[in-house]
Amino acid sequence: MFFKRIGIDLGTTSVLVYHDGRIVLQEPSMVALIYDEDAEREMIVAFGQEARDMYGRTPENVDVIRPLQGGVIADGDVTTEMLGYFINRLSGRVMRLFKPTVMISVPYGVTSVEHRAVKDAAVDAGARENQTYLLPQPLLAAIGAGLPVNAPAGNMVLCLGGGITEAAVVAMNSVVVAESVRAAGMNLDEAIINYVRRKYSLVIGEMTAEAVKIQIGAALPLEEEYTMEIQGRDQVGGLPRTVTITSGEVAEAIVEPLAMIANCAKNVLEATPPELASDIIDRGMCLTGGTALLRSIDRYITQETGVPAYVADEPIICTAVGAGRALDNLEVLRRTVRT
Repeated sequence: MFFKRIGIDLGTTSVLVYHDGRIVLQEPSMVALIYDEDAEREMIVAFGQEARDMYGRTPENVDVIRPLQGGVIADGDVTTEMLGYFINRLSGRVMRLFKPTVMISVPYGVTSVEHRAVKDAAVDAGARENQTYLLPQPLLAAIGAGLPVNAPAGNMVLCLGGGITEAAVVAMNSVVVAESVRAAGMNLDEAIINYVRRKYSLVIGEMTAEAVKIQIGAALPLEEEYTMEIQGRDQVGGLPRTVTITSGEVAEAIVEPLAMIANCAKNVLEATPPELASDIIDRGMCLTGGTALLRSIDRYITQETGVPAYVADEPIICTAVGAGRALDNLEVLRRTVRT
């Protein structure tokens, strides 16, 4: 009864933890560091939402970083500290005596070095070494979305995350074919920043660009156009300035990263065996991840690939939910799971 079984979606932009049938933690995967001159090293001062609130607002001696890039660990020590902090919030003192069993999502096709880095970080953070499991994100997302991944039929999932997009065809509890591309939510934010700089000579931050994407962003022009006022620094004069941007302009700004996402899906469809391809035409393509909430992205993917696309129920939590459910079906998934 003391052993916790938790599923973790270890993403570039956020960490989600599933336990006992629900999401128990959802925090930005960000860490704030301050340089200690006496110790001559950086010390962690904040995790998660607290660190995110500091982003772009700190003095020079404080850095706010993302220890994961493109779905894999870029800074092992900081990732371990961050995971340990989140796991400890769930388990408390019990964790020291009864370490949790953990299932973690990783990008499909990670190298053995990247795989080992994720497992080491989880174990160092407090997970049980012989019961720390890793599965490809597309498979877990498909499980969390409720797709019949155990059936001898093709199911296609497009995982639209923050740092990476993965397209995969899943059948018989395994990934048949998959491809990933470094074009996702953060790239959409960057495209909006560059567009505003070019068109309005206004410099805006990542948080402002993300707010624009969420509040008025769309993959295709909308029938009813939205507008939003944004503040930034004038590129010429250097003083603060406000401009109004429309949803049509956002759609224009993010054309290139969206095209990369669509091409990723196309490449997977082209490599899919014919029998599974016919299943996908019938069943459609399931969109998961936070970027799947972008307005009209399902219509955009359908238009670009010719395959009906639909957004999963609660797409943000699909991978974490799938990780938790996978722990209940380890024997079935044994040939796919990596330890």
